[in-house]
Amino acid sequence: MERTLSIIKPDGVARGLVGDVIKCLEKNNLKIVAMKMLHMTKTQAEGFYAVHKERPFFQSLTEFMSSGPVVVMVLEGENVIARYRDLMGATDCRFAAEGTIRKAFATDIEKNVVHGSDAPETASFEIGYFFNRFEILS
Repeated sequence: MERTLSIIKPDGVARGLVGDVIKCLEKNNLKIVAMKMLHMTKTQAEGFYAVHKERPFFQSLTEFMSSGPVVVMVLEGENVIARYRDLMGATDCRFAAEGTIRKAFATDIEKNVVHGSDAPETASFEIGYFFNRFEILS
């Protein structure tokens, strides 16, 4: 079984989309094995997105991700990383396929409602950033 991290970003929480996103996950057989709501500080967001530190969007991204509460979840299942990335849709919602979370709910490339890990190594780091082993159902 593979695991991945899912974040419902501040725009999704502020717009009351948490239930809609969870419904999409469950409808697509993505099992939630851990979940909590938190409000990242700027420093915490910078640590989480440190891999993008040299990118021009880093400051904007970390300011946005620390601008309000988020819901972080651990999803589990076979090929869950690829399956969740398909369900999220393209980062730029203008190019997201019909039926994806971003096509349905995103408003722009930054306010695109959800984040998901892109590889097993990334998922391991990201899950460990927010959850300890006692918080994840097995």
